Amino acid sequence: QVELVESGGGLVRAGDSLRLSCVASGRAFGGYAVSWFRQAPTKGREFVATISGIGDSPDYADPVKGRFTISRDNAKNTVYLQMNNLRPGDTAVYYCGRSATRNYHGSIRAWGQGTQVTVSS
Repeated sequence: QVELVESGGGLVRAGDSLRLSCVASGRAFGGYAVSWFRQAPTKGREFVATISGIGDSPDYADPVKGRFTISRDNAKNTVYLQMNNLRPGDTAVYYCGRSATRNYHGSIRAWGQGTQVTVSS
């Protein structure tokens, strides 16, 4: 069983940057896709970005394309989300999730507890 722990969230101003980390313990997640999602108050959880188990094929939701970059270091059991030019609309709790397949196909097997990102205008 894998446990995921997110960190790196905080309160920033519009235009600032943050880097989120998702660290896995227990069963390693090398070889499995890892994705970032976010959930704003009163909204459902939405997809943000994903990366394959070997670190290729990144994909992004349209609202974050060109501003966010997902990457991973399997030697450290860590996936990162670099977020640049943050906007108030990016305010949400950010979650990472691991799939049971090499690429993300819409299913998440394990979730982290989330990290809060708040962007002020």
